[in-house]
Amino acid sequence: MSIVSMYATGICPFCIMAERLLRAKGVSKITKIRVDLDPEKRAEMMRNTGRRTVPQIYINGHHVGGYEELAALEHAGKLGELLSGGGGNCILEYRRTR
Repeated sequence: MSIVSMYATGICPFCIMAERLLRAKGVSKITKIRVDLDPEKRAEMMRNTGRRTVPQIYINGHHVGGYEELAALEHAGKLGELLSGGGGNCILEYRRTR
């Protein structure tokens, strides 16, 4: 089972779309870190990812990026591999070919 966490806000449409895609891929548990409720979590997100926007998604400890990167991994056929424990290699491979 994959460990998925996502920095998110309560009303972000991209966060909702990311959650839908992950659930469609069989992910039953997503740890949401609400940056709109805790300014320190937003600062943590920015330190960890270098980004200011949500969602910021981690799968098995590997930073995927936002919804667009998640959807692009799915489109390239790499998301299932990552969710099944394929590690970050498929993320790095995908980023190199993009």
